[in-house]
Amino acid sequence: MKKPAAPALVQDARKTETGAPPNRQTMAHHSSLLRGILLAAITIGYSLPGSAQTDSLSIAPAPDTTAAVNVPKLPVFTLTTDDLDGELGNQDISGILQSSRDVFTAVAGFNFGQARFRIRGYDSENTLVTINGVLVNDLDNGWASWSNWAGLNDVTRWMQVRTGVTANRNLFGSLGGTSDLNIRASALRKGVRVSYASTNRAYRNRVMLTYSTGMNAKGWAFSFSGSRRWAEEGYIEGTSFDAYAYFLAAEKRINDRHSISLSGFGAPIMQGRQAIAQQEAYDLAGTNFYNPNWGYQDGKKRNARMSHDHKPMIMASHNWKVSDAANLATSIYYTFGRDGLTGLNWFDAANPRPDYYRYLPSYYTQINPAEATRLTGLWQNNEGTRQLDWDQLYHANRNNLYGVVGVNGTSDTLFGARSKYIVEEQRQDPTRFGLNSVWNKELGNSHFTIGGSIHKQRTHYFKVVDDLLGGDFWVDIDQFADRDFPNSSVANNDISTPNKVVYEGDEFGYDYNLHTRYIDAFAQVEHKWSRLEAYAGIDLSHTAFWREGFLQNGRFPNNSKGLSDKQSFVGLGLKAGGLYKITGRHYISANAAYILRPPSTNVAYLAPRVRDAIIPGLTHENAISGDIGYVIRAPRLKGRATLYYTRIANQAWNRSYYHDLFNTIVNYAMTGVDQVHRGVEIGAEANLTSTWVLTAVYAGGQYTYDSRPSATVTRNNSEEVFASDRTIYWKGYRVGGMPQSAASLGLRYNSPKFWFAGFNGNWFGNIYLDPNPDRRTIDALTNYVTTDPQWDDLLEQTRLDDNFTLDLYAGKSWMFQRKYRLALNLSVSNVLDNQDFRIGGFEQLRYDRTDVNKFPPKYSYLFGRNYYAMLTFSF
Repeated sequence: MKKPAAPALVQDARKTETGAPPNRQTMAHHSSLLRGILLAAITIGYSLPGSAQTDSLSIAPAPDTTAAVNVPKLPVFTLTTDDLDGELGNQDISGILQSSRDVFTAVAGFNFGQARFRIRGYDSENTLVTINGVLVNDLDNGWASWSNWAGLNDVTRWMQVRTGVTANRNLFGSLGGTSDLNIRASALRKGVRVSYASTNRAYRNRVMLTYSTGMNAKGWAFSFSGSRRWAEEGYIEGTSFDAYAYFLAAEKRINDRHSISLSGFGAPIMQGRQAIAQQEAYDLAGTNFYNPNWGYQDGKKRNARMSHDHKPMIMASHNWKVSDAANLATSIYYTFGRDGLTGLNWFDAANPRPDYYRYLPSYYTQINPAEATRLTGLWQNNEGTRQLDWDQLYHANRNNLYGVVGVNGTSDTLFGARSKYIVEEQRQDPTRFGLNSVWNKELGNSHFTIGGSIHKQRTHYFKVVDDLLGGDFWVDIDQFADRDFPNSSVANNDISTPNKVVYEGDEFGYDYNLHTRYIDAFAQVEHKWSRLEAYAGIDLSHTAFWREGFLQNGRFPNNSKGLSDKQSFVGLGLKAGGLYKITGRHYISANAAYILRPPSTNVAYLAPRVRDAIIPGLTHENAISGDIGYVIRAPRLKGRATLYYTRIANQAWNRSYYHDLFNTIVNYAMTGVDQVHRGVEIGAEANLTSTWVLTAVYAGGQYTYDSRPSATVTRNNSEEVFASDRTIYWKGYRVGGMPQSAASLGLRYNSPKFWFAGFNGNWFGNIYLDPNPDRRTIDALTNYVTTDPQWDDLLEQTRLDDNFTLDLYAGKSWMFQRKYRLALNLSVSNVLDNQDFRIGGFEQLRYDRTDVNKFPPKYSYLFGRNYYAMLTFSF
């Protein structure tokens, strides 16, 4: 299939009448035009999934691997799905220079989000989030962490969402668009709102209280919101949830020209996590929601993977109405806190994970069938076999009596129970502050925006001993280095303190900061004519990042401690677009952008835990993006059809994993990773009658890798380079992590007696796992010919089955004394209880080229039937 000639995206526009209303003949003509565009878009979208061919190795052609999709980074609506209530689907979606509801974005964000659908296939760093005009995406990885304000739905409910490249008066924007939240006290709904929600998802219960005064006669506005969410066990066995959220805001209108506001919020969360597994473990456990992270301790379930997250933010803003036509808004902010995740660590001991591949029957099928049969019975009939054995870990630690000679670099010897197993907590605690200022001015039919900001972030990466599991101490040496190097001092993670002994609460292993400084300035001009609205913008930025190590690692004594060289990048953004009004109800829009940006700090270093080496070939990323579309806003029909195209080039990719051939942890880094995202978006909402509403949404995407990246493979424990400039034949493989095609059909009844009910049928297709790069190399195919079964096993991309879900929802409200409102909302997702819907996972980087199935992919599954019910009282 040819690429779309003019990739495009339609932005919704508010009804803007330009002259007399069109007559019926004109309306019929435009309805016919809409049908034609929708039909063409559906045809293009239908052909997309099978149009790409995978890369061909120079020694022989690779098989055709079509379709695609894998892990999240979810659209802005879907990151906090468990918090969403029935009203969130009704929020306004911003269009070009104006706002109006967009059915595609609402359905794609809410209904498709359950299956990890990503609008246009973009990762989270391509969608920017602002709060009171301030950019809040993390500077290390570019992601916006919605969990930082999770549970504050009453405060964050009404946001402006812009999809794709558009005009924006807060910042330049990005490929995926922006979500802008205004949490100033005067902007929040006046009154009291109390709610209780019951669900069977990540948490079971939620209570929330919000009170906002609005702006009073003395020029003051105040707002407060707080919530708690909790579950002793969530939908997945062994998981737990305990979270709070708080928000305080005050605003003072000094006079007609000046106002100041102060906002602060946070959301401390402690959650037990699920680990995904390979299909064999799911089948043996008898459920696709098997979780290997937990086991019984003293008769209670204990999860080894607990996340502890709390990153509060404080923000002060000043709004200056310079004149009747000009305004200057300035904000300063500060955020800090902790982000930790616990997990098991072990030394000179067997892997404790119950789903480790050597503990599964398949490992013994060929070499010892009797053992395979025995293990199958244990897995199927003995829950203890397939879960963590905490008692055994305590037993191993208490019986491991050991003497540490030269403890902490002294001449002393320490005797005691040296822990073989511990629970450690890996931390990445950020501290960030910044200043943001934006000037806006209306001048006739034109609008000018100039803005600038400076941000500085320091993220502290380290780990601490969380639980010695019955032992007396842990010795801080690297087990792989201890095995590989005869000089024992090399194995020390901190050679300034040899044979370092640590206890619960002590830091160990690695300890470093990543610093990122980001300075940005942008300008934008908008102009309106009678039938045309247009805008153009430019953005200039400078990003610098560097590493600061606090431990002198034994394997890298010369480049592990102290300040590294600074990496500096200049960024550039250019964008332009417009909206042509065929009539007051029919529009054509187009947008285009070119963006030059730095690589993410968190992928720039080969192995930042032990040294400051930068991955070879690190350079700017660059992207071009465009969209064109048609929008209709008729009394009975609202909809849009959009074609889009984006190419992101020169991306960096970096992972670490255990390599069976090299028998050690390796760092696998790639540069020159290109992606192409193209597709169609169609959304329509029809008022069949005054009470019945029909919605139809279709997303047809084709997201492929479009280059042959260059890979560098290094040993984590030494300077040894296993491979450099290794060519990865990725061109044509699909980007994994999400459905690349999805559709939804919904019907809703709105009763005049203040109740509603409806359903949505959702289809998801072209779901792929991200390809393991090392399997798509000439080295992996050495000694094979195209007729060997291993050839196809290595090259074929894992495709997941298409699937369907059905969702139901209903609600009713009551008014008392024309002041008090009581509302009940209920939604049931996946009503048909489809528990075989694989929504993601990954191809393991660890693989055996002679037997790909030795380390099969791991999968995650969509929740079965689940519900969300909320009762709200407000006045």
